[in-house]
Amino acid sequence: MTAGRGPGSMDVMETTLPAARPPSTKPGQRDQRSFLLQRAQPAMAGLIDGSLSTLAPVFAVAFATHQTRYAFLAGLATAIGAGVSMAFSEGLSDTGDLTGRGRPYLRGAITGAGTFLGGVLHTLPFLIPQYRPAMLLALAAIAAELLALAWIRRRFFGAGFPSSLISVTLAGAVIATISAALGAVR
Repeated sequence: MTAGRGPGSMDVMETTLPAARPPSTKPGQRDQRSFLLQRAQPAMAGLIDGSLSTLAPVFAVAFATHQTRYAFLAGLATAIGAGVSMAFSEGLSDTGDLTGRGRPYLRGAITGAGTFLGGVLHTLPFLIPQYRPAMLLALAAIAAELLALAWIRRRFFGAGFPSSLISVTLAGAVIATISAALGAVR
C-alpha cells in the first residue's frame, strides 16, 4: 500500500493487488485439475441433471396414461430441452478466464450432451409398447444410472461411493415420489 496526497485532498490510500497465482502444482497435477474442471465436472453436472430432472415428466406421464408412447415423447422432449438449456447455462456461466474452467462453448457442449444422455437413458425403455415391461426396464435403467453416477463421483472426485449413492438415490426418490403423485392425479 502506498499513501499519496492529491492536490487539495486528504491522504489517498492506493492498494495494488498481486496477480492471482494458481496454487503451486506439478505439471501432472495441473493437467488432472484442468481435466476435472473442464471436462469431468461439466459432464457430471449434465449427467446428474439429466438423470434427475427428466424423471418427473417421464414418470408422471407414464403413470397418468399407461401409454408408453406418450411417456417416451415426454422423456425425449424433456431430455432435448434440458440438454439445450444446460448447454447454454454452462456455456454462458463464465468465460473460463478467471476460473480456469476452459473454453465455455466446449464446457457447454459437454454439459448439454451429458444432460441429454442422462435424460434419454431411462426414456428409451418406453419405446417398448407394453407398459409393465417398459416400466420395469426404465426402473432398471434408473438404478444403473444412479450406480454409474456414484461410481463417477468416486472415481473422479474422490467422493465416497456409499455417500454418493445415497445422495443421488435420495434425490431420485424425492423426484420419483413427486412424479408418481402427479401421475396419480385424475
